[in-house]
Amino acid sequence: MSVTTVTTADFDEQVLRASASRPVLVDFWAPWCAPCRALAPVLERVAAEFGDRMTLVKVNSDEEPQIAARYGVRGIPNCKLFVAGEVADEFTGALPESAVRAFLLDALPSPAAPWVAAAAEHADAGEHEAALTALDRAFALDPDDERALLLRIEVLLALGRIDEARVDVGRLDARRRPLRDPQRLAALAARAALAEAGSADIAGLARAAATDPVDCAAKLAYARALAAAGEYERALPELLAIVRTDRSFGDDVGRRTMLTVFAALPADSDLVRRYRRELAAALN
Repeated sequence: MSVTTVTTADFDEQVLRASASRPVLVDFWAPWCAPCRALAPVLERVAAEFGDRMTLVKVNSDEEPQIAARYGVRGIPNCKLFVAGEVADEFTGALPESAVRAFLLDALPSPAAPWVAAAAEHADAGEHEAALTALDRAFALDPDDERALLLRIEVLLALGRIDEARVDVGRLDARRRPLRDPQRLAALAARAALAEAGSADIAGLARAAATDPVDCAAKLAYARALAAAGEYERALPELLAIVRTDRSFGDDVGRRTMLTVFAALPADSDLVRRYRRELAAALN
């Protein structure tokens, strides 16, 4: 494939403005640089594989020192991926072909992105079936899109389709590529673990759990029902009561379930901080 060489005169047009509609990978190189010469055919082969998902251009850093300085190029070869006029990601050095391909797989916006965005809008509006339809369109374009898979798990949980959500959690867990958002997957996996299909008699479980002395089995059933309904703030004190009453109950199930609830919540949640302190005090 032919690769365009850009200069100071046309950089803004060929890179910044062009990257608003298609990502542009800029290869900063110099003729004297042996690693640059080794990387060039690798970039061309991989860029050809990605077709119209990206454009590859070259900048001779010796002849265009202003551009190199503008973007902080300190060593070459240096490849910067521009998306919407900004550097979205980059790498330095003559990477092997597999590493260049992996870089682009992670860094390039997915072709499914518009459908994932549409699905997110439907999900935010509570239109979960419409969200799944949009996600089906997304998967037709990119069956491995991480954002789409994570959103699908959220929507399935909202619909009570717990078994399907757990299958998708396992699918993401099994991926060889590192996740961009492992914390979100961990939270969704915890929510799936806590969720239960069907409805529970919350009021009846609450009455059974309110006995004195504490009935750990009743407390656990009530806490699990609350957690399945997403009522984590109400579930945590019930689980803490189990820990305080009988640490050995159910092979320490009170503490273990509290940890699962913590994982389902944002790490910086005030609720998590408060009950981590309460749990530590109960254990010590």
